[in-house]
Amino acid sequence: MSYEFRIGWRYLYRRTRSRRSSLGLLIALAVAAIGIGTMVATDGHSGLAVVALIGGVLAATIFLLLRFFSVFTTVSVLGVVLGVAALTIVLAVTTGFQKQFREKVLGVNAHVIIMKEHGGFREYRDVEKVALNIDSEVLAVQPFIFVEMLVTRGKGELSGVAIKGVDPERVSKVLDLSKHMVEGSVEALKQDTTPAPIILGKELARKLKAKLNDKVTVVAPLSNIDIRTMETKRGAPDTRSFVIKGIFYSGFDEYDRRLMYISLKEAQTLMGGRDEVMGVELKVKDVDRAVAIAKKLKKRYRDKPEYLIQDWYQLNKNLFTALTLQKVVLLIVLTLIIIVATFNMVSALIMMVTDKTREIAILRSMGATSGSIARVFQVVGIAIGGVGTALGLALGLTVCNVVASYGYRLDPKVYLIDRLPISINYWEVLLVAGITMVISGIATLFPSAKASSLQPVEGLRYD
Repeated sequence: MSYEFRIGWRYLYRRTRSRRSSLGLLIALAVAAIGIGTMVATDGHSGLAVVALIGGVLAATIFLLLRFFSVFTTVSVLGVVLGVAALTIVLAVTTGFQKQFREKVLGVNAHVIIMKEHGGFREYRDVEKVALNIDSEVLAVQPFIFVEMLVTRGKGELSGVAIKGVDPERVSKVLDLSKHMVEGSVEALKQDTTPAPIILGKELARKLKAKLNDKVTVVAPLSNIDIRTMETKRGAPDTRSFVIKGIFYSGFDEYDRRLMYISLKEAQTLMGGRDEVMGVELKVKDVDRAVAIAKKLKKRYRDKPEYLIQDWYQLNKNLFTALTLQKVVLLIVLTLIIIVATFNMVSALIMMVTDKTREIAILRSMGATSGSIARVFQVVGIAIGGVGTALGLALGLTVCNVVASYGYRLDPKVYLIDRLPISINYWEVLLVAGITMVISGIATLFPSAKASSLQPVEGLRYD
């Protein structure tokens, strides 16, 4: 071990330990233990237990630092701890939102879709064959119809809905709808009954005050209007009755509140009975390969500009772009917080240099070089950054796991999902550690340069 490291650690280490810090550490650990016990007893559903656990861990961190370091050093380390913990938690939450939205979107939607911009899509069977053989990653395809309509039940319940017509034989191969069913089954769409079967979201069922096996009426609001002349035809809009044979809950409010599924045949009947669809959708083995497969299809149909081919990311580009932008902005803002925290480190190091002027002079008079003196204070600064980073990551990961276990509820009308998502990406954890250590290393440059520039005569002038 080099003498620079030994001297740097001696400047940091607190030789006498306060009884108050020891008592405070024991109390904080006891509070954290109570929080853990309460969480276990309540299966992670106690808000008070979450507060006790997080508060106890934070207090234990502070008192632990005071047992080993001076007050000035503790403040410097604590600033880094809180900055790193905040950045770790925020990245876990934003990554969780990205992951949850991706899962929700892909849960009830296909990975790639092919639509026709103009005219009726009557040649969809030929397109299905091409899509199924375009790449070995394509697992299944199906035609679909997607249309906005109204649904009523009884005399007072009315709601605007999005109805999707799917192939009952292939829907489970293309969509993951069966994973989200809470009542009934997707297989019910295969039933050839009168009224025809329908599947709807849980929130929509609640809005309509409907339950399994209840009847609803779907209204095609523009069916009595001539689109070309915008004149109203005789008679009321077309209606068709359905019986609820399934209720799903995806956790994505936009789908749970508006989406309904019927068989493709019934959807075609609602649209006038023509053998046409809106598009063909594909499921691929690896969702990350959806972009490449979409490009292959675009190349295959490059001579048919009327075909619109999009992958799942393009279909939800605004949503995922906003989430990515939010994540980048939060990363920048919280990195600035860490930079601000390092100013405490710079102040502490400058005060340490001033306080150790005599010792620096003695070391220089004994033959220590300017580089050696600089390395002493670089060791101090990097040690503060290293300890702060380690404790900050530990605190941040602890909070993430506690909040994930608690399952903090969100308002789905505002956030679209019903629970706060937490997803820890360990590459991001390493990124946080790397950024903090780089900032800590840069923060030591000025104090160490100031210490290395001191001459022996300045420190020993009055001795």
